[in-house]
Order: sequence, then structure tokens, then C-alpha cells
Amino acid sequence: MKQIAHTLLVVFIICITKQSLSIEKGKWSFSQDEDWCYIGSSPIKSDLPETKKRGDNYILVYKIIGSEENIIQIEAGYKYNLDKNINVKIDNTNFDFYSTGDSSETAWTNDDNKVIYAMKKGLELTLTGESTRGTVTNDIYTLKGFTNAINKLNEDC
Repeated sequence: MKQIAHTLLVVFIICITKQSLSIEKGKWSFSQDEDWCYIGSSPIKSDLPETKKRGDNYILVYKIIGSEENIIQIEAGYKYNLDKNINVKIDNTNFDFYSTGDSSETAWTNDDNKVIYAMKKGLELTLTGESTRGTVTNDIYTLKGFTNAINKLNEDC
């Protein structure tokens, strides 16, 4: 059930984000619509070689207004290799993320609450993933301002 909801929300968010995504590098931005809210940030650093191209990449934490559930969504800007691990490292703690065939540019976790807790306490998040072409990327996000942003998300939604 959660996977179906993720897929529907991915399609919805992709449509919305193409129109109004206001995510800045190194900052946690808040956005609210009639039915949902999100906070998001783009990486402050990536080790992707300049000869390689990719689409937009960012992290969102979103929720439907009135819901208690915060959901983390990571957009890679490329299709993940579904046979390889997607790892999020927050300071010294690692978390497993996954992708699916119907939304292979997006990564999810089954431990949203644990990851969000670590993000509140952490300083830096490193996302490591591998594309279907075999390119490994390490994207670094700052967690400075995350606690204020998640508090706003939870208060205003």
C-alpha cells in the first residue's frame, strides 16, 4: 500500500515540481499547497564528473495536510541501478534507501522517522547512488536549517 501511495505521490510531485519547485542549494525551503507541504534542499557538492549530465537532484520531506506522516523522497536526476544499494549517510550513521522500476529516479526509505531524527541531529548528509550506466555519485547536503524547516512543516501542515 505504501509503495502505491509513493508512486502516486511521485507522479503528483513531479508534475508540481516542474511548475513551482523552489529549492535552493544548501538551504531548506518550505512550500505549501492546498493539499500538501514539503521542505527541500539541493546538494552543496557532488562528485559527478563534468562530462556527465543529469537532471535535477534534491531531497524532499513532504506530507499531506492533516497527516502525521512525513515522507522522504530523493530525486537523483538519473535512473538508479535497481540492483545496487542507495545509501544515505548522516554523519556516521548509514541508512538504506530503495528505488522501484516505475519511479527509478526516486529513492525512498522504510525508516522515514529514523532518518528524519538523524537529520535533525546531524550536520551533513551524503547520498551515494549508482546510475543504470554505472556512474556512482556522491551528493553532499547540509543539514543546517533542517530542524527549523521540519518544525515548520509539522506546525503548518
